[in-house]
Amino acid sequence: MKNKFFLASMMLLAVLFIFAGCNKSEKKELYLFNWTYYTPDSVIEQFKNEFGIDVHVDNFASNEEMFAKLKAGASGYDVVFPSQDYVSIMIAEGMLKELDHTKLPNLNNINPFVLSKATYDPEMKYSVPYYMGIAGIAVNKTKVSEYGKSWNIFGREDLKNRMCMMDDLREVIGDALVYLGYSVNSTNDAELTKAKNLIINDWKPNLVTFDAEGFGKAFARGDFWVVQGYEEVVFSEIEEAKWDTVDFFIPDEGGPMYLDSMCVLKDSKNYEAAFQFINFIHRPEVYAQFLDYFRFPNSVNKEADKYMQKEPAYNATDMERGELKYDLGEDLAKYNAIWQDIRFTE
Repeated sequence: MKNKFFLASMMLLAVLFIFAGCNKSEKKELYLFNWTYYTPDSVIEQFKNEFGIDVHVDNFASNEEMFAKLKAGASGYDVVFPSQDYVSIMIAEGMLKELDHTKLPNLNNINPFVLSKATYDPEMKYSVPYYMGIAGIAVNKTKVSEYGKSWNIFGREDLKNRMCMMDDLREVIGDALVYLGYSVNSTNDAELTKAKNLIINDWKPNLVTFDAEGFGKAFARGDFWVVQGYEEVVFSEIEEAKWDTVDFFIPDEGGPMYLDSMCVLKDSKNYEAAFQFINFIHRPEVYAQFLDYFRFPNSVNKEADKYMQKEPAYNATDMERGELKYDLGEDLAKYNAIWQDIRFTE
């Protein structure tokens, strides 16, 4: 009798183990490697509930940080969100999987104008545009009442120790280049030297720091009155009732534009879930939630306008003054050297 009971118990345990193993194998997951402040939690939660997929998100503050981490061997990510110059680099490095368009019907919603800018991948073979935007300047109107809408606001000595620029070499050097009337993609040594001298001699002495991530919190606390950066970082840290105390603008000179995309990494283990997520994001009513949450103007999804409910912080037409940053190839070394001089010159 005891033997029969023992055998029955062992059979039951075996069935339970098999069942548990099946459940484990059926568990759906997705790992995103994304910019900080770039996908609303509500959108992630909606995707999770609709598809039964657990979403895990890690963040990075710059393309350089993201790329260095992946090249150093970080694995397990499925979808990554690089900007245009790094999409180009990652395609050349063989880091991305080719996309199956039959699984992405919402690609029909992508604005052809944006694809015309994506000269590195115009047919979306490896990348799907996520957002095309431009960094600008946020001013605390309760502290600063008179100012010109120019990058040279950072040259104002009366605002010394109340301002911050991003810890991003292409953005800051690009700002100086366009202020001087040059291309954000310039590789001309004389032009780059002028931009470096402008930053070191006129702008940097008035800055508290270069910061790619924490400037939004510091601006919200009132530590900084003027910051260069991404609109979503600023407004994500300020309660909506106080948004009218902030003037966010694109300087008259224009500036470096970015086109961030969703790409599937070559070693992705959740390929199908990655496609589901990318297609979900470009469902027009979902994409409108993304735009409204960050007060973005619509540049990418041509069908989302009809679902938007909030006024954007700046106009899509402001981006006509901008210029996309492209991969500089070997000339990026010039920018790296200049950035070292800027960051570490007293």
